[in-house]
Amino acid sequence: MAIHIIVDGYNLIRQSPELSRLDRRDIALGRAALVAGLAAYRKLKPHRITVVFDGVDAPGLASARDVQSGIHILFSRRGETADAVIARLARQEREKALVVSSDAAVARAAHACGAAAIDSREFEHRLAQAAALQGADTFKEESPPRRVDTRKKGTGRRLSKRVRHDLNKASKL
Repeated sequence: MAIHIIVDGYNLIRQSPELSRLDRRDIALGRAALVAGLAAYRKLKPHRITVVFDGVDAPGLASARDVQSGIHILFSRRGETADAVIARLARQEREKALVVSSDAAVARAAHACGAAAIDSREFEHRLAQAAALQGADTFKEESPPRRVDTRKKGTGRRLSKRVRHDLNKASKL
């Protein structure tokens, strides 16, 4: 099943130390760096990626929709927030959607329609891992020997269905 990753653009930029530093200098630099990072990630994992920004900060001549390096870029319309656009996209995609946002209301809206949600910081960490893997094609680390002990370790408490669903979607990133 193909995953459609829907990114809350400014939320991810403002959560990331590197991107927020660029954003403070010029908002367009932050957007461009985010799109470049997502494009590099898409080369490794060919998921469909849409990044949504609030239209208030949209460049003057930019269209509401754009595609750069395979990344779909959306700006919300006048009177509409990026959160509403993300919720609408999540409703359309349902189980296929993975919403990236640290905003609890956006995550709740995604869960309400059956989509998964992941925190912006965690997704940024996965982007960094993917960037590191791009240069590590020739070097492979050997995995440590597997433990053969059959005794159970830790608690036997099962995670909630929503958490297991989110972890399953995140594992495909």
